[in-house]
Amino acid sequence: MEPATEKLEAGLPYPLGASWDGMGVNFAVFSAHASRLQLCIFDAAGRREIARLDLPEKSENVWHGYLPNGQPGLVYGYRADGRYDPHNGMRFNSRKLLLDPCARRLSGTLRWTDAVFGYRLNSARADLSFDRRDSAPAMVKAAVADGSFTWGDDRRPNTAWSDTVIYETHVRGLTKLLDCVPPRDRGTFAGLAHPFVIEHLKRLGVTALELLPVHACLQDRRLVQMKLANYWGYNTLAFFAPEPRYLASGDANEMRTAVRRLHAAGIEVILDVVYNHTCEGDEMGPTLCWRGLDNASYYRLDPDNRRHFIDDTGTGNTLNVAHPDVLRMVLDSLRYWSQSFRVDGFRFDLGVTLGREEHGFDPGSGFFDALRQDPELCRLKLNFEPWDLGPGGYQLGNHPSGVAEWNDRFRDCVRSYWRGDPGMRPELARRISGSADLFEQNGRRPWASINFVTAHDGMTLEDLVSYNGKHNEANGENNEDGQSDNYSSNWGTEGPDADDNVKALRARVKRSMLMTLLGSMGTPMLLGGDEFGRTQKGNNNAYCHDNKISWYAWNLADSDEGRAMLRFTQRLGAIRHGLPPPRRFLHGRERVFPGIADIEWFDERGVRLSDADWSNVEGRALILYLSKPGNPAQVRALAMNASGIALDFHLLEKVRWRMLLDSAAPERDEMALDRPLYHIEPHAAVIFEGLVTN
Repeated sequence: MEPATEKLEAGLPYPLGASWDGMGVNFAVFSAHASRLQLCIFDAAGRREIARLDLPEKSENVWHGYLPNGQPGLVYGYRADGRYDPHNGMRFNSRKLLLDPCARRLSGTLRWTDAVFGYRLNSARADLSFDRRDSAPAMVKAAVADGSFTWGDDRRPNTAWSDTVIYETHVRGLTKLLDCVPPRDRGTFAGLAHPFVIEHLKRLGVTALELLPVHACLQDRRLVQMKLANYWGYNTLAFFAPEPRYLASGDANEMRTAVRRLHAAGIEVILDVVYNHTCEGDEMGPTLCWRGLDNASYYRLDPDNRRHFIDDTGTGNTLNVAHPDVLRMVLDSLRYWSQSFRVDGFRFDLGVTLGREEHGFDPGSGFFDALRQDPELCRLKLNFEPWDLGPGGYQLGNHPSGVAEWNDRFRDCVRSYWRGDPGMRPELARRISGSADLFEQNGRRPWASINFVTAHDGMTLEDLVSYNGKHNEANGENNEDGQSDNYSSNWGTEGPDADDNVKALRARVKRSMLMTLLGSMGTPMLLGGDEFGRTQKGNNNAYCHDNKISWYAWNLADSDEGRAMLRFTQRLGAIRHGLPPPRRFLHGRERVFPGIADIEWFDERGVRLSDADWSNVEGRALILYLSKPGNPAQVRALAMNASGIALDFHLLEKVRWRMLLDSAAPERDEMALDRPLYHIEPHAAVIFEGLVTN
């Protein structure tokens, strides 16, 4: 598309990015330290630079200009002039084409070449000389987007946190091997919106789909050279543009259509977002966007040597969210996905980084304050990964009210308990009752604890019971990457090949862990594919595998074992919604019926646990009773036997009990008990409900 003018009009400093108004395009980009910013316009293929125009105005560090007659589809980038002084944090190099930080759409892909680096290395690494090669031929470009879409009668489900069941999945991996999805749509948002997928989620009782990052990401040079891929996507290239690989049509409206169809089914969409770092890496990384526009503003730099970055993320750089203009970019991005795509919430990767001020993590940081007061964002589901790699980086339970947090202590405790580790009962009791010790402060509720046993980062449920150790050999890092202690057990044989007895035990333990997850107070999160036995062959760090290691093998759901596991999980989901957990923390102070409080802990003998019982490290049987008043009063019980022997569990007297689900006998229908006694097999859990009799 040829430019309509050789000179830009003044335009406006807002909104940031390229905005088409029906008559032309306004361009606005932040840089506090540049001396000159130029808009570079390319042909439709992005190969030939056909115009280079100065942005004529600068308003409070936002450079802007207006291109009359500019249209959606216009391919563009920026060049920034300024000081090149790496040791003082200045990395300007106008020979490098820069991506718009607010690009809504990408054109082409990055071709790895040394020209995309803003420096040349001399004999010593300390000497970063200015590189004069033009990076434009190798660079990915931005394209002006038209965000119009007919939403019709779309309504956000607005499911209460206390009623939420999350399903974590990957857009590509979920449907890449799903035969009922047309081949062109597999691994895309079109596949995600397929009726089979939506019906599958509904039958599981899922109310929210949490998607691994869908922001456009960069394929790391190292992984490309190894013929691997950044599959998970935690390497953001564009905070406002969907990853092109996930769009079968190439049109972002495909994602909007998927959101609308999920909403129509009552399913919310939560995006896993990465605002803690960018894809530009450390000081030796490429100059693609933020580094070339204003390195000293966008990144947190080492005050003693501003050539180096502060690395609280383990990726080489840390985004400087404490800077007001960087914070604005992040909030604009969040609002864009909320308003233009109507997503229902966000999960913040390494969320502690976003709450860091000069003195460290602060739940009253500018980011948290801005998020909580924003009239659009404060109404969404917001949950945080409550750690990073910086000083004081583990902050589970210390985030402000109104947000949820991934509870890894729940994960590790449930895994350890069902593995049969000694001394786990006290910790298990805290975790399955909502982790009040972590979350009750500041008026928070049990839903603030995102409970999970498995997630994308780690082993699948099937691998958790099939391997004693990680098997990441395919990652090319000598099996040295990934978490070493997974609290897993192979139950006798390493790997999938095992005799029928071992396989039956593994299946029972899997069901028991899922029952503990869905039967606990807090917000449960299922890992996609666990419901039918998905495996990564022991790989607990499959971030680099866009292949069958990560893709969901749906044929497993057609096996006898897969169908049984799927049916069991569906029954669990129905029970979860039929017996929703209490919405507030319980402490056993409210008497519901004679001798029984709102929350109680007993063992298999029918005895309330004493201090000595809690201290008994060999005790592996536990019953959680949750009661609520009524006429008659209602009681639910989660009974767990992590020991290696069968036990008779004595339930509360004067209650008409009904067994709802038994992890040792998943095919058994619900049944009324003729007496308060139930035989529970080793490594098994059972859910009961009851009504109090006079």
